[in-house]
Amino acid sequence: MDKKKYKKELYLLQVELVKFQREVITKDLKVCTIFEGRDAAGKDGTIKRFTEHLSPRETRVVALGKPSDIEKKSWYFQRYVPHLPHGGEMVFFNRSWYNRAGVEKVMGFCTQEEYERFMQEVPNFEHLLVHDGMIFTKYYLDITKEEQKKRLEERKKDPLKQWKLSPIDQKAQELWKEYSLARDEMFARTHFAYAPWYVVRADDKKAARINTIKHFLSKAEYDGKDESLLIYDPNIVCEFDQACYEKGLIAP
Repeated sequence: MDKKKYKKELYLLQVELVKFQREVITKDLKVCTIFEGRDAAGKDGTIKRFTEHLSPRETRVVALGKPSDIEKKSWYFQRYVPHLPHGGEMVFFNRSWYNRAGVEKVMGFCTQEEYERFMQEVPNFEHLLVHDGMIFTKYYLDITKEEQKKRLEERKKDPLKQWKLSPIDQKAQELWKEYSLARDEMFARTHFAYAPWYVVRADDKKAARINTIKHFLSKAEYDGKDESLLIYDPNIVCEFDQACYEKGLIAP
């Protein structure tokens, strides 16, 4: 995506996000958005563009690390519940409880029994969030294997990005197929009418960021909404279904 066009569109969309947040604060709305995806798919950068000009008092980014010994002995969702939004807040999860459906499953950090229990409990958990009136959205950023390899190599060379590298990242290419299978099963079992998955084709970082923000705001209601700015490309962001595979939004 052209850099000049990107900067112009991003500015206008961030103004719309500020308008939306004003509505969230005024009406005590609860907004929870989760970002999942391949390693190096651009979750950090996308969240940064969402939050860059929002009020820090009413905006939180949640990126939990390795669970503690106590958390390992607790109900799986318990460590996430305290981080859910209060009235007037917008919370962005940079990875979420879906760690269990992806990294934990592929890397063997959970048992098959724990995985199945998660799959049985997540529909009710998310239904409770939506039933409580929360504005709840799930995005999955996907990239090709070649693009992931390129980005991981760039991280190794960039001293400002080396904090992003982890032993799990090093396994991303080697376990590509396993991650694909885990992702496909996650979509099949956790795509709900009340909490659908939205897939983002993220090989072009700028286009992915712009279209994700457009999609998010197009689903929202707020005063002063400029609909003309929020027409997103359905070949970059779409609600999960089999057509996503046919369009190439989901990497094999």
